[in-house]
Amino acid sequence: MRAVIVAAAVAFIISLLGTPVAIRVFTALKAGQPIRSIGLASNQGKKGTPTMGGVVFIVATVFAYVAGHIALTTLPERQIAQEGPTMTALVLLGLFVFCGAVGFFDDFLKVRQRNSDGLSAKGKLLGQAIVSAGFGIAALYVPSTNGQTVASEHISLIRDISWLDVGKVGAVMVIVFVITAMSNGVNLTDGLDGLATGASILVLGAYALIGFWQYRHWCADDAYGRVNDYCYQVRDPLEIAIIAAAAAAACVGFLWWNTSPARIFMGDVGALGLGGLIGGLAVVTRTTLLSIMIGGLFVIITTTWVIQIVSFRTTGRRVFRMVPLHHHFELAGWSEVNIVVRFWIVAGVCVAVGLGLFYSDFLAVIG
Repeated sequence: MRAVIVAAAVAFIISLLGTPVAIRVFTALKAGQPIRSIGLASNQGKKGTPTMGGVVFIVATVFAYVAGHIALTTLPERQIAQEGPTMTALVLLGLFVFCGAVGFFDDFLKVRQRNSDGLSAKGKLLGQAIVSAGFGIAALYVPSTNGQTVASEHISLIRDISWLDVGKVGAVMVIVFVITAMSNGVNLTDGLDGLATGASILVLGAYALIGFWQYRHWCADDAYGRVNDYCYQVRDPLEIAIIAAAAAAACVGFLWWNTSPARIFMGDVGALGLGGLIGGLAVVTRTTLLSIMIGGLFVIITTTWVIQIVSFRTTGRRVFRMVPLHHHFELAGWSEVNIVVRFWIVAGVCVAVGLGLFYSDFLAVIG
């Protein structure tokens, strides 16, 4: 627990103090957020607000992990700490950084061209697919000394589903889909001040709890795993908890400046990075299908976007006034703050249900 707290505290402080520095830097560089001319008139006032703020909480998370890992190596031997970073940490942080890099390139093009086009949809998807495939290959083909890999060849719900073995190639394809879908889900959600940031805090906090719970009931822990048959077959769960907690705390520090009226936007660098990390956390904790509930708000917003596109292209009719979904409610007369808070409530309910399902599985096994 000490390592998790240290990482969270360091991430929060770096993000809280680093974001105003980023605001001044990006303002000086004239890295303002372009706003679509066909968008809502109420959003035109946000034009020029500095973007790419996600760089701050990505950097904060990486530094916080280092601090947390240093604290981890001072724990007693039974805690199974190691000197260097684990493969789990490397693939998760790599996923966070490189998904963010795809978003950074998109943001850079928007700022340079002074429009909201940026990277093409195909280019963005290709970048996400390459990064997530690299993550999947490293997670499945690089085992630890005991032969355990970061990811599994099975589809998972709360644990691996034994009869859903899709093989390594199939598992990589599933991983690419999960990470790409979650990355785009967070990106679609990032349309109002603080909306995606607050929802991500809730989801990342849930994965910090899941990672720590798995660590406390870890099969690799000699004091627990050898005498219990309901332990969790995951790799480096405490490292997972450290990274998830650090990312959540870094987003809290960023939210101080990102809440309405936002002084800085996370940009695609932040949205794609956060979505990629959340998808990666689902894979490494063996909760791939459960992530549909835990990240329920992102799933809802993505699903409604798909419904709108399919309906318009097949029938010429729109189901919603505008997508993503939060803009539908803006056109319905809801204020921005009301939408954000209510969507946070939806995200919180989804997270609570997801954690409840996770814990109920544990109760069912030991019962």
